[in-house]
Amino acid sequence: MNAPLARTRIKICGLTREADVDAAIGAGADAIGFVLYPASPRAVSVERAAELAARLPPFVTPVLLFVNESVPATLDALARVAGAMAQFHGDESPELCWEASGRGRHRFMRAARIPLGAAGASFDLVKYASDYSRAHAILLDAHVEAYGGGGKAFDWSLLPPAVDAHLVLSGGLAPANVGDGIRQLRTRCKSLSVDVSSGVEAAKGLKDAEKIHAFVAAVRAADALP
Repeated sequence: MNAPLARTRIKICGLTREADVDAAIGAGADAIGFVLYPASPRAVSVERAAELAARLPPFVTPVLLFVNESVPATLDALARVAGAMAQFHGDESPELCWEASGRGRHRFMRAARIPLGAAGASFDLVKYASDYSRAHAILLDAHVEAYGGGGKAFDWSLLPPAVDAHLVLSGGLAPANVGDGIRQLRTRCKSLSVDVSSGVEAAKGLKDAEKIHAFVAAVRAADALP
């Protein structure tokens, strides 16, 4: 499905500080994620997300992460952060995602929560991607008790061999394993991106510039392989 193979796009998520935004930009990230879920240790307000997003240069996309937020609040946040894309990470139905995106006015991703261990084989990703066909991409994360992957990686080998969607691999990624994830999944979908948060942190919500650069370098090294 991917011939020739496209460059893997990179999203750094859960940023809360100017220095971390600047480090992600400097390393070559394609997208920056801001968590608008108050229960998260990486949460920021809409106002703070707008301040940080204002530092982004052209062609770097701000992504706002929502968990079971109301449609009016979601649309308000998207209107206040120029060029923002939505990421729905809760229990949002296809219809709610469509309404909360302004019926297509804003692009959005839908997170798929993949069970850990052998149970991951029971998740029907092909059907999920079909159900959320209006999503610009399907983000793959580990299903843990709380919303978000909790730094856990699911078994990538259990995913189907072909998915008619743009996929974003997330959950437990770090410089040491992102290359393996890319090699396993990049030919299974329309295009592959990766999303990292805890794997490039010094502490929750505080990124480590060296880890960010190491992560980006690992992605580029995987892309260079045939």
